[in-house]
Amino acid sequence: MIPVSFFAGRKLAVVGAGLSGLATARSLVEGGAEVVVWDDKDAGRDQAADAGFTVEDLSEADFGSFAALALAPGIPLTHPEPHWSVTKARAAGIEVIGDVELFFRARKASGADCKVVAITGTNGKSTTTALTAHLLEQAGRDVALGGNIGKAVLDLAPFAPGRVYVLELSSYQIDLTPSLKPDAAALLNITPDHLDRHGSLEGYAGVKARIFARLGPDATAVIGVDDVPCQAIAETLNGPFAVKRISISGAVQNGVWASDATLMEMEGGQEVARADLAGIGSLRGAHNWQNAAAAYALARSQGVEPDVLQEGLRSFGGLAHRMEQVGKAGKVLFVNDSKATNADAAGKALGSFDTIYWIAGGVAKEGGLAGLEPFYPRIARAYLIGEASDAFAAQLGDSIPHTACETLDRAVAQAAEDAGKSQADEPVVLLSPACASFDQYPNFAKRGDAFKQLVMQRNGVTSLDE
Repeated sequence: MIPVSFFAGRKLAVVGAGLSGLATARSLVEGGAEVVVWDDKDAGRDQAADAGFTVEDLSEADFGSFAALALAPGIPLTHPEPHWSVTKARAAGIEVIGDVELFFRARKASGADCKVVAITGTNGKSTTTALTAHLLEQAGRDVALGGNIGKAVLDLAPFAPGRVYVLELSSYQIDLTPSLKPDAAALLNITPDHLDRHGSLEGYAGVKARIFARLGPDATAVIGVDDVPCQAIAETLNGPFAVKRISISGAVQNGVWASDATLMEMEGGQEVARADLAGIGSLRGAHNWQNAAAAYALARSQGVEPDVLQEGLRSFGGLAHRMEQVGKAGKVLFVNDSKATNADAAGKALGSFDTIYWIAGGVAKEGGLAGLEPFYPRIARAYLIGEASDAFAAQLGDSIPHTACETLDRAVAQAAEDAGKSQADEPVVLLSPACASFDQYPNFAKRGDAFKQLVMQRNGVTSLDE
């Protein structure tokens, strides 16, 4: 835990009693503050009370008695309208901040000679964050990984000389962190997302760009330049810090670009080093080349040498439920991509394999499978499950052979049997649902775990879990 002591002896309101909210409350109390917690949901209030915190309905509270409102990132700050606690805090003239803001203030107050590497983006930030941490660990660094992945930032190990904090940050977290000042920062990409919380694509991009706003002269900005919003942001990065561009579309002057499963590090338009991604199952597909390029650039900014990075890339196991290679039965590869809860995410996996026995379905998002048509030639057959089964069958029509399986166990059995008869070099049974899980599973992780269990129960399957 990182104690937050600069509010010692003062009273704070913490609204939102999830993972980050409770971590915030613990850190403030440990630092000597008086904390009152509220959550709009019964379960959250019960969690806070069970953890020993004072729980009060703050809707009637005098916010002038609080030094600050610490707001959980999932609670609206501005759009579609501010949460009532934000309105009350602003009326009382107190600041509204998040746990990441407390982290950066505590870091500054500590004076510790530690580093912070921060990663954001619409897609790929969890993989990039985990890979960056892995590369630094493989290089012998003392690494703490958290933020929007794993542990809440204030639950990480205390500040210490030489420690590197690798943080995944969502747009919600950045919006609550006015003093955000990492030593290296990456913005991977921007596509329309969370527009209800930021008002517009421009508003969303503006929040994401704040990750670079306070970089110092020894810092590094890493930015993907393959989408229009990021291209525009890249053109504004003229501060005292180094700028490294990332691309999977073409060479860059300074940064890292990727082509044919190869990373090329560039300085002044000249290649200075390269890394090979071929055969690394956890980094298949062009989207993962972008992730790897950003992680490579971030690790290089921390002084890691290219030969060490190559070894680190090869030993990266990937993230659970994201193109996770589960097992093999002969030539057949089983891949768990349960995290793909919409068509765009499923397209990343579908574009990474050539002969696919695709398990899809659940609670469909708006548009269903729209946009996946370019990947249809790669799909040998689709196996449809859950609530979306009929709608997906109608969307697929005669384009792809498909079977209504209703449940995941039936889909795995049928897909495995069909894939086993394939003449392809590597037929792939792929769970990439393009749907939420809530009709049959409480979350995508439980769905992915069920898939893995079903796969490993099959005769002849060898685990790929290292």
